[in-house]
Amino acid sequence: MGDPQFVAGDWGTTHCRLFLCQADGSVLDTITGPGAADSRGRFEAIFDGLRAPWQQRYGAMPTILCGMVGSSIGWVQAPYVACPALPKQIAAACVSPPERSISIVPGLSCRNRFGAPDFLRGEETQIMGALSNNAALCRGHHLLCLPGTHTKWVLLQEGAISEFLTAPTGELFALLQDHSVLVRDGPQVATTPGGESFEQGVAEFNRFPQAQLLHRLFECRSRRLSGELATQDAAAFLSGLLIASDIAGALQALPHAAAGRTVQLIGSPALTSLYARALERHGYASTQFDGAIASITGLGQIHRQLHDKKVVMNAAH
Repeated sequence: MGDPQFVAGDWGTTHCRLFLCQADGSVLDTITGPGAADSRGRFEAIFDGLRAPWQQRYGAMPTILCGMVGSSIGWVQAPYVACPALPKQIAAACVSPPERSISIVPGLSCRNRFGAPDFLRGEETQIMGALSNNAALCRGHHLLCLPGTHTKWVLLQEGAISEFLTAPTGELFALLQDHSVLVRDGPQVATTPGGESFEQGVAEFNRFPQAQLLHRLFECRSRRLSGELATQDAAAFLSGLLIASDIAGALQALPHAAAGRTVQLIGSPALTSLYARALERHGYASTQFDGAIASITGLGQIHRQLHDKKVVMNAAH
């Protein structure tokens, strides 16, 4: 094992993941724990308990945390940074619990294309990881998509996050799959993500792109009743409808945002591959970057920026 230099952590609503990292961001070890929702009032104790084996072996190390740990239900609230925002502004806005060598990354806020307030927290670190991994994203205009529970469509301009748009695509899928007769009539059945039924859902939505999504959702049930769709395939068909709707709406709301008709996808490989397939229907190419790797890369970038700033400040004194 190499020489660890810092701890990086993604402390979301349901899970906490801490990574023991070398100076270049390489991960040496990983520890998981409860999410922010189950850590309220106990963040310090939970964190100290999780990192205790590392501290006993390697001593105290600086820590960079992102996610809901910096929200109103988190350890210390890290106020949102207003867009447009450069990576260095995000790093500079980190906050720390009293007397702790811990930096908590802030989220971002904007007014989206519909004039509504919009927020993200955690994804900013993944975006910084993508910028660090691909220097071409720091020049010109680029459209990023971070699919998930709350999918984020992000517009980059000359390396700055200028605005974004949120779609609760994953949350809506989970609610309809688990709590609606649209997808199933009884106990949960095994489903296969993607596949022909997903492609069918994408194709059916794109046949009538002008139709409201509400007027298409019942097909998850009606096609089962007619025998055109097997029950075990209904969830994949629903996924196709929702992702196709998400993509069509984002491309319409953010026209000409994607340089060279290419979208940068950041997230779980399984989910980004579905978005990539659906984007092809619109003539868009895509690149895919694993969200977990992007998060660690971004946290490492923030650590280096804060470390370099500290070195400069110490030299000045």
